[in-house]
Amino acid sequence: MNLLKKSKLIIIVILLLSNIIPYNTYALQNTTAQPQLKVAVFINNFEDSFLYEVKKNLEDIQIENSGKVQFTFFYAKENQSIQNESIESALNEDFNLFVIRPVSKNLSDIEGTFNKIQQKNIPLIILYEKTPSIVNLLRPYRNRSIILNTDLAQSGILEGRILANAWNANKDVLDKNKDNIMQYILIKGPSDSNITALRNKYSIQAINESGIKTQEISSVTCDFLEECARTSIESLFLNYSNKIEAIIANSDSMAIGAVKGLQKYGYNKGDPSKYIPVVGVDALPEAQELIAKGFMTGTVKQDPREHANAIYSIGMNLVSGAPPLNGTNYKFDETGIATELPYFEYVK
Repeated sequence: MNLLKKSKLIIIVILLLSNIIPYNTYALQNTTAQPQLKVAVFINNFEDSFLYEVKKNLEDIQIENSGKVQFTFFYAKENQSIQNESIESALNEDFNLFVIRPVSKNLSDIEGTFNKIQQKNIPLIILYEKTPSIVNLLRPYRNRSIILNTDLAQSGILEGRILANAWNANKDVLDKNKDNIMQYILIKGPSDSNITALRNKYSIQAINESGIKTQEISSVTCDFLEECARTSIESLFLNYSNKIEAIIANSDSMAIGAVKGLQKYGYNKGDPSKYIPVVGVDALPEAQELIAKGFMTGTVKQDPREHANAIYSIGMNLVSGAPPLNGTNYKFDETGIATELPYFEYVK
């Protein structure tokens, strides 16, 4: 083979390689596994039964999407300083998304930490508390954040309707003093929570709008904790046993505690003559079991799996740069930065 032919062959080989190598590089790049989504979840209190169920469902989603997402949970023990320290430490790690249920409702306690999240440009989901101060704080960051809220007024309205229906269906037994007035005990969540205020207001309003007069004989703040509700009802029963005609709890954990408190005295164990209606919110598995047995009147379903699914699907959108609600059935509320998950009545 002469020199000219050798030169032509070398040129042809070079041209072929120049086309093949970029193609192979592109193919390798596109067959590489997508990086795992790493999510930091900061919860104020895992003793709250509903939040615990949300955590369990997020863990199920991680198992079902093996290799795609990893949730790491941080427990604040109801201390905003601990939560702030956890968040600031996580900012130095490789998390793609932050999900936060703040401990404090006071803007000054969280503003500095939230500003650091925004400076790092990390997508953010805030759970359940849509206060004006939180909305204003996140508004400049609206393309990278969302408030995942619930229709709190609706939850109170449904609680009231469940009690009103139970009262009207069995008034002869439930109206102990035959005065046509529902005497009730109210078990409240945290005093600084919008959840507490709205559920209290709208549950009583719904009962009154159904034509039933009401009278509060006592109330107690239990911060969504079962044990507090149990011991409180045990104590209150000693003073008001013949007057209590209903118990309204702002959450199922407290409603469950109330039922257990009543059962200490032989109530709500199946005897229709020794029964006090109890309602809650969340439709926790234990509450559903009590309702099925006839020991608890009803609850308002806040599905922890739906909340976990919303966190995952909306979080994926935020991380990818897609519109937060893309591919979901959710809609923004009037703030343009929050969406509300619905409630449903749950009775036997």
